[in-house]
Amino acid sequence: MANKKKKRRSGSGSRPGGRTATSTQEPRLEAESVRPAPATPGGPNRTERKELARKQREIIRRKIARRRFVRRGFRWLIAAAVVGVVVVLIVRSATPAKLNSEETSLLASAPAAATAAGCGSVQKVQPFDPESADRSHIGVGGGPAAMPPLSSYRTRPPASGPHNPTPLGAGQYADPPPIDQAIHSLEHGAVIIWYDPSALSSQALTDLQTFFNKARERAKLIIAPYNYPDQKDAGKLPTGKQMVLIAWHRMQACNKVSLPVAFQFVDHFDAGFTAGDYQGEAPEPGVGI
Repeated sequence: MANKKKKRRSGSGSRPGGRTATSTQEPRLEAESVRPAPATPGGPNRTERKELARKQREIIRRKIARRRFVRRGFRWLIAAAVVGVVVVLIVRSATPAKLNSEETSLLASAPAAATAAGCGSVQKVQPFDPESADRSHIGVGGGPAAMPPLSSYRTRPPASGPHNPTPLGAGQYADPPPIDQAIHSLEHGAVIIWYDPSALSSQALTDLQTFFNKARERAKLIIAPYNYPDQKDAGKLPTGKQMVLIAWHRMQACNKVSLPVAFQFVDHFDAGFTAGDYQGEAPEPGVGI
């Protein structure tokens, strides 16, 4: 019995090949106990990766910046081209055209014609009194509810003052047009050639109407008889005057109708006349009528 127990004890720990259980377990435990050391912050590999990532980000940032620069440059080029075209158009439109031979002749003869027609010099007219109403619109934005009597305006015909919110269109009128609208046209740089009805039969008026009926000469020009009987003397031209030329804050009166004098006035004070050098002071010369 004692021998059997010894055999059992000696055989229980052995395995084929002469290795014991203890000898096979020790290497396994040693292997399991070995772990890779964690990366040390700031170690060589981590630093290289961070530097590589930084370089890649920098490359991407530069590419994006270049693309943005190209896009912005392209937009600026387009904007500059558009501005250039607009400037050219403005310069062309603002550059007075050359006078033709007929216009040159009229201007040359204007001084002598003014003397022959009994024309005074161009007068500068003071603003309406009160001046705050000089550009007011009747019935709108604090303006008077109705048009003041013509006698309350500085000159006859008026050269500024309360007026209709709608301007009078350019053209030649056989009958006296709404004068409140005509005053508004002056604010936009128009010229009005007012004539007395007694001048209707004169050749001088016919010549004037024929000349200004040409497309080149119309611009912002109004030609009409001045006759508003309900306004008494204020509704007539000054005594002895057959033609009165009116622009905003400007007036020239003549005993007779004279085309050269009228054209010279238009050349100076009609903001729409492309051949002229505008010398007026209309508040809104660039607005149409």
